[in-house]
Amino acid sequence: MSGSLWLKPPGPGSGPGSGSGSGTLPAIPRPRAGDPGPAADPMDELAERLDVFIASAVHPDEIAAVLESDGMTDEYIRLTYGRDDSFALAEELYARVPRSFPEPGPAPDPWRVSLAACLLRGVIFALPGLAYLLGAPLLEGPQDRLGLPAGTLTLLAGALIGWVWDQTLSHRAYSWLGLGDRAAAGRTLLVGAPVGAVLGTVAALAVPGGPPFSYAFAAGQALYVGAATVLLVLGRERLLLAALAPMAAGAVAVLVVDLPVPVRVTLLVVSLLAACTLAVRELPLADGLRTAAHRIRGWATRRPARVGPVRWQMLRGAEEEYTPRGPRLGDSVPFGVFGLGTGLLVLYAALGEVLAGGPAEAVAAPSAVALTLSMGPAEWLLHRFRSGSLSGLQGARSPRQFRARMLTTLTRCLSIYLAVLLALGLTGTLLWPGAPGLTGVRVATLLLLGAVMWSGLLLQSFGAVRPAAVVCASAAVAQSLALLTGLGQPRVVQLVVAGTAAAALATLVCLLLGRATAHR
Repeated sequence: MSGSLWLKPPGPGSGPGSGSGSGTLPAIPRPRAGDPGPAADPMDELAERLDVFIASAVHPDEIAAVLESDGMTDEYIRLTYGRDDSFALAEELYARVPRSFPEPGPAPDPWRVSLAACLLRGVIFALPGLAYLLGAPLLEGPQDRLGLPAGTLTLLAGALIGWVWDQTLSHRAYSWLGLGDRAAAGRTLLVGAPVGAVLGTVAALAVPGGPPFSYAFAAGQALYVGAATVLLVLGRERLLLAALAPMAAGAVAVLVVDLPVPVRVTLLVVSLLAACTLAVRELPLADGLRTAAHRIRGWATRRPARVGPVRWQMLRGAEEEYTPRGPRLGDSVPFGVFGLGTGLLVLYAALGEVLAGGPAEAVAAPSAVALTLSMGPAEWLLHRFRSGSLSGLQGARSPRQFRARMLTTLTRCLSIYLAVLLALGLTGTLLWPGAPGLTGVRVATLLLLGAVMWSGLLLQSFGAVRPAAVVCASAAVAQSLALLTGLGQPRVVQLVVAGTAAAALATLVCLLLGRATAHR
């Protein structure tokens, strides 16, 4: 239809141009002071609400995924925003908001540990050495065939075997704890700790020519290593420190007064019994006995394999139901090899010159004590490296930048550890009566050996224990062969072996840990 919009013919004074009359259009209302004004654009509201996600997106599809996860359907988008679907809306939002990549906020650090707890562990590692001060009068006798004090080889054999077994057993127990099965870790320690004590005692008894008390001392030493392993793995460091308190107090008293032999023996026995009692209390003894009885009954009455459907047997063997689950035994062996290699290297650092025919005064006991005490700061610095590499992984923009940050963190942590080790070595040399002076070669050997141990522990913490074990064991074998064949001067051999091992481990660290995927 076409026609006039006016229903009445306009008369005089009426019409759109007149200012009065019934034919005038109504006046346009003006906004009042309290009116909220026109409605906001929903696109602006959405862009403001999702500003952080949109600004950090590298493609519109990321924004579309956020929209869909927010419950926006295509129908809702068409009705609310006038766009066809989430992808069209995402493209417009991507074009509207400028790109911005803010620095990530502080993430929770899973590698933060207490420095005091790590130092406590280092002290606990070194405190058992004070037992030799209490037992010294009972170990007197002629020097052995290698020129060492009486009973030294007996005690060293038991300690070395105990150290190797302790490393293997600790890894297996920690593996069970990592799987969340504390009961299985307790059963592992319940079986492994007595076996290690027996092996350490047998190794000591296999060395002839020691004083009679040295064999009893070695047996007590083996028992203590087993008990200490249980308490340390289960996180009972303070209980172990309390058990060592009588022995430590007696060793300090020996420096002032000469204690009678019965008092010395009593203090040693009290600390040993306390450690063993506390360890047994932490172990699931009743559960272990029930499990052993159940397994014995199972062996006596072997059940026949259940016969299931054919397709089930194709996927799973009939006997697989009775196969024990958990970490493999073979995965713990490299930790024992690593312990053997590092133990021999520390032994040669302390006794290398004497074993090569040097005077008994050449025993560098402060070096061994410094390396033992430094394990506490070493553990804390390992956690600091993991924390620093994690922050570097979050903030790096390229693989090269991450590698640079990782090397900076590595250099800083290793330098701090070597400085602590040097301070401990100098302090021990000054306080130890009759200790040989720390010459330039001795200092270099001590620092290189510290670098070997810390780098090996670092690789071990990242799961690369096998290459670390190979390097340390090869270094120990090389030094043993040089000692047996009389090749080279002992100090020079120690320096060359430690330097070569440190260089090999440094190369492995750069190759294996320079990749970002190794830190995830």
